[in-house]
Amino acid sequence: MAFEIIHFRDAEKILKEKRMIKDVTITCEYLFEQLAGTLYRREILRAALDTMDWMEERVDLNILPGRRYRYKGVKGDVAMDGSFSSYEYLHTGLFRLQLGYDKGTVESGILLLPSTRSEKSPYGNTADMLREEMEMLFPTISLPVTICLFDLGEPFVPEDN
Repeated sequence: MAFEIIHFRDAEKILKEKRMIKDVTITCEYLFEQLAGTLYRREILRAALDTMDWMEERVDLNILPGRRYRYKGVKGDVAMDGSFSSYEYLHTGLFRLQLGYDKGTVESGILLLPSTRSEKSPYGNTADMLREEMEMLFPTISLPVTICLFDLGEPFVPEDN
């Protein structure tokens, strides 16, 4: 599995209304192609999202006015955030997206996360764990959100000679 897209709280309905289902899938495919096996993902992610028009100049990416906290991208009132460092970014990312939803600046969110976790984890399949966790986070996290789980593999690190 390269990536898996999971919708919560009618996020898929919102994306369909905005005619963005295919756009989100294509964006995830492109992100996977660009990021799989890479080491420095932050800059590559920014460039990839810019290529896929998630970094439109007219859109304000700031989460809170006057602060440096920013979404990774925004398109059509849908904000994108995420981190490929750890699955636990789930809570931070959901909080950031929920702020925009509560303030009325975004209609829905997309969260990018890694699907891989420690081999010692007792929780089994990441997607199943995510579904269970999203149920537990309601009503605190109530926004419609699409979560994309990526298996980007181990980063390629060149050997020193």
